[in-house]
Parts: sequence; C-alpha cells; structure tokens
Amino acid sequence: MSSVQEKTDVILIGAGIMSATLGSLLKQLAPEWDIKVFEKLAGPGEESSNEWNNAGTGHSALCELNYTKEKPDGSIDVRKAITINEQFQLSRQFWSYLVKSKLIHNPQEFIRPIPHMSLVQGEQNVEFLKKRFKALSTNPLFEGMEYTEDPVKLKEWIPLVMEGRTSDEPIAATKIESGTDVNFGALTRTLFDHLKDQNVQINYKHSVNDIKRTSDGLWEVKVRDLDGGKIEYHTAKFVFIGGGGGSLPLLQKTGIPESKHIGGFPVSGLFMVCNNPEVVEQHHGKVYGKAKVGAPPMSVPHLDTRYIDGRKALLFGPFAGFSPKFLKTGSNMDLITSVKPDNVITMLAAGVKEMALTKYLIEQLMLSHEKRMEELREFIPNAKSEDWDTVVAGQRVQVIKDTEAGGKGTLQFGTEVVSAADGSIAALLGASPGASTAVHVMLEVLEKCFPERMFEWKSKINEMIPSYGVSLVENPELFQEIHSSTAQTLGLEEKAPAYS
Repeated sequence: MSSVQEKTDVILIGAGIMSATLGSLLKQLAPEWDIKVFEKLAGPGEESSNEWNNAGTGHSALCELNYTKEKPDGSIDVRKAITINEQFQLSRQFWSYLVKSKLIHNPQEFIRPIPHMSLVQGEQNVEFLKKRFKALSTNPLFEGMEYTEDPVKLKEWIPLVMEGRTSDEPIAATKIESGTDVNFGALTRTLFDHLKDQNVQINYKHSVNDIKRTSDGLWEVKVRDLDGGKIEYHTAKFVFIGGGGGSLPLLQKTGIPESKHIGGFPVSGLFMVCNNPEVVEQHHGKVYGKAKVGAPPMSVPHLDTRYIDGRKALLFGPFAGFSPKFLKTGSNMDLITSVKPDNVITMLAAGVKEMALTKYLIEQLMLSHEKRMEELREFIPNAKSEDWDTVVAGQRVQVIKDTEAGGKGTLQFGTEVVSAADGSIAALLGASPGASTAVHVMLEVLEKCFPERMFEWKSKINEMIPSYGVSLVENPELFQEIHSSTAQTLGLEEKAPAYS
C-alpha cells in the first residue's frame, strides 16, 4: 500500500557523519528549509561512522606517513599533509561554533586530546622520517612536533612499544601533543539530537529503494518503512546520498550522466582490541607506522588509544578483509549488482591493474590470530595473545573510475563528491580521511549544488568557520588564534584523564 506523496526541500539519505554535518550546516544557513532524513538502521551513526567501524584519529596528517610522499629526488612532498590538516581545522571550527552557540554540548564525549606519533624502523625509514620532520616542523600547522632516535626518550614516549625490544635496528619517532581522538559515532549521535531539536524529520528503519527524476525537475525518493512494510514516496528539490558504501547503488539509480563509468571495490577491516586494562594503561597516544611494500594506503598499521563509551581502549590494525557487501549490514550481492553496462570495462580494467591489491587481500584474509599477533609484536614486542581480541571494523568502498592520469579503471583512495550538473542531487563516495574532513566535504557539496546561494551564505559560513576560503599556512597568526580558541571551547587544552 502506498502513502500519499510528500514534498520537502531537502532529503538526506543515511544517518552518518556526512548527513549529520550537511544537515547541521543547512539548518544554520537556511533555517526555513524542511529537511527529512531516511536511515535503514535503527539509529544514527551505526555503519561507517560508528566508533567501532572508524579509526577515529581526527586525521590531520600529524602522524599518517602515507600523506607525505618521498619524491624521486629524495625530498618530501608535504602538500597533501597540509591540505588534510587545513581540512580538519574546518571541522574543529564548526564543532567549536556549535558548542559555543549551545547547539551541542559535552564536547569531551566526542573529542579528546591525544599525542599523535609516527614510528619507523630501519635506516632508510629513519632517514625518511627525519626528512619528513624537517619538512613539516617549520610549518605553523605542525608546530610543536618533536623528533627523536634516543631510546631513553622513546621509552618515555611509548613505554609499551619499547619494552622488550631487542632489535638493534635504528628506530625513530616523531610526536606532536596537539593531536585528537574523535569518537565519530558519539559526534554523529550528538548532531542528530541537535537536528531533531531543529525540527528535522528523522526516519529510522526506512530503506530508500529508488530515486527518480520527476517531470517537474524534483527528485522522487521511494522509501520502504521496514517496520510496517509500507511504501512511501517523498519528493525534494535537493537530495544528498550519504549512505557510506550504500551510496554507489543509489547514485546509479538516479541515472545522471555523472554516475556513469564509476565502480566500487569493497574492503573490510579488522582491528585487534586489548582486553587487559593494565596493558591499556601503559600506552597513551596514536602511533602510526609505515605501510608494507605493496600494501594499499588504508592499511597503514597503527596502535591507537581510543575513548569509547567513556573508557580508555587500545586498538591495533587495520588488517584488511574482503566481503562483497558494500555495507556491514549489506547484501552479498552488492558488488555483483553494482556492475552495469557503463562501468563493466572500468571494473575489469581495475581488476587487471590491481593484482597486487588482490594478492594482498588474499594474504590478509588467510592470517590466523597468531599471525596477526606477530604483526602486533612489531609494535608491542611483549604482546600476549590472550590479551587481544579481534573486531570487524566497517566496510569501505573504494571508488573506481577512469582518470586522465591513471587511465581506465583507476582505484581512488579518498572521498569524492559526485553531483548532477544542475546541483539538484549529490552523493559522497569513497573512504579515508572521510569523517575527519566531513565539514570540508560538505562545504564542497554546498559550493557544487548551491553556487547561487554561496555569496548570500558566505558571512554566516565565516562566522561558523572563520578560516573558510583562507589558507591557514599563509596566515599563521590566524591559525594560532583559531587553534587556541577551538582548543579552549572543545576542552583540548588539558591532558585527557586516564580511565580504567
């Protein structure tokens, strides 16, 4: 049985961090607009944004070595690191504005200060880290970064990692105190509470089955109420598809030319979680290593202090897995049904090109618990098998498309906004650094989809996000002022308390 067709201004598909961010921005910029959200699951932030499904590093390139590439001449290209850091600053500013305006509360529930460190072994890697440190430490965004090869200093920084280390291989680390741990699940839930207060209609257990263009230029969204089985039709002037891995199949249903020749490759992740509180207490920081040769960028090993459900936790990973599902709660048919006549060549080309990735995934899938423990012991030499459990993280769908630089079937390791030429519909595809740069990505959606409104909105955007449209690297004083102000508002100035 069908319900009456309902009209609205904006429809957001998926109740993750991206829809939460876009909805929160729009409610500040156009408070009179009606917004509806449709989410297949029973609550917000249960898929890719969930704290157990997301690395939660507050990615700002302070410690992620894959954002600084060594060029053929031996110099370090720091452009991507600077870009990602600037993008994360936008997120901090927006969260800070919401807290200051008393629109959201208790920032310590979703963000905490935590040192970010990079750790490498071997002469060549030590040389690389030294050069990276020199290239970044003079940059205002990376001020306060320290470097050491001194075992005594290292033991002070990372006692758990240094204890029982017998190798005489050179070892070095960088450390920066101004890093953060972000619980994106808690943040997403907080933002949806705020949206509910702003009269946004949020519909959980509602699955979007189809999206079609109507004759009057609106978008009609066919939705199934999973509790009652009723089919509903909702139309809107603007639709945002923010369903994580589930975005690609919905984008394909729109039939817009921009949705053609795009494929998706699902990769799942596993993390090891420490179940021994005594071990958890011996480590405080996020320590990132270097990806193994041939491994994809999302497989950089890291040992993370996290705050989940108000308690300190210790995670190590990620280990890659494979599932044909596009979401953790998806279908085993997702990958097959995403192959269409317009993207089959693109997908096949990627298959041929990415043999090394396929080999890597197969090897990862075959790892036993003990083999994973061996990898963990490269970080924690004394790690005991019984102290660590394995959890399955979220599904990521890497975008596959034809590019000028990479040719047919190029695998993209980032986030990507795909929008219709008239800006009436947009979808977010891809993975890391995703959640950390949500505000930047949603501003990009606004720029692409509402260009005619941006002039009118600019002063409000600058009130919420003072560095919008400004390079912080070129304005170090502004960066200092903003960084200090957001740290104060978000409670990042003092050390995080230890939790047992």
